[in-house]
Amino acid sequence: MTGPRSLVRRLAAGDRTAYWFVLPYAVFFCAFVAYPLVFSFILVFHRWNVVTPMEWIGLKNFDRLIGDGLFYRSLLNTLTFLVIHIPLQAAVALGLALLLNTAIRGRGFFRAIYFLPVVVSGVAVTILWQQLYSYDNGVLNAILRAAGLGRVPWLVDPSMAMPSIAIMATWKNVGIYIVLFLVGLQNIPRELYEAAALDGARPAAQFRHITLPMLNPTIVVIIVLSTIGGFSLFIEPYVLTGGGPMQSTLSGMLYIYNQAFSFDHMGYAATLGFVYALVILAVVMLQRRVIDTELTP
Repeated sequence: MTGPRSLVRRLAAGDRTAYWFVLPYAVFFCAFVAYPLVFSFILVFHRWNVVTPMEWIGLKNFDRLIGDGLFYRSLLNTLTFLVIHIPLQAAVALGLALLLNTAIRGRGFFRAIYFLPVVVSGVAVTILWQQLYSYDNGVLNAILRAAGLGRVPWLVDPSMAMPSIAIMATWKNVGIYIVLFLVGLQNIPRELYEAAALDGARPAAQFRHITLPMLNPTIVVIIVLSTIGGFSLFIEPYVLTGGGPMQSTLSGMLYIYNQAFSFDHMGYAATLGFVYALVILAVVMLQRRVIDTELTP
């Protein structure tokens, strides 16, 4: 018969084993999440260029941010990207998911093809689209010229640059959201469509009154994920335009990168990062409230 002390020792030994399993993640979290977060918060109140010692400046970084026109421009550019990218991505993903959810030949092959851009390097994809968008020698403008149309300044015109980046980002990321929509579509009971068809409902009415309401949770997830991803926009403007023309594609993440690694303003870059994190949190919470309000009967 096992005594109380033996049982306590066995439980303690089990706890030690569990701690050893948790230790790798704890080390990773402390080294790559907790420490950078705390250090960046300390940087908010300092001036530091990596080479010289940190200098305490209090709230001067926030004073600089309030009067920084490029900060507001980068925020406006990011919001413009979101306004274009989120509806476009949701519509394209839903349309392709509806097609892939039907009984078509080679459905598995097409599903793999649509997801392929997601796993390809973002830099490689961006360089590919840079060749497509080139004003003088780009493939898209070559097709337009062959059709007797004029060339389009995809990345040269400030009014066209951000929409062009939004189209490229949609092509790169849409595979993730196709998968999410497919999961949502396959969880809709077929009996609902059969009952609607018996009542004489046309496909358009079934889509409006059955498919969309049943996909509401998936749509919420996609909007939130697209918003967070849109605020992280960096590789596309960095490689395609460098933030130009005329700062029209200067995203928030690119501006933070420039301040940190081009101008060595580490403290100010940390301040920008914390403010953008608060902006993302506010936008996501606002989206959730609006969506929940619209979905509440």
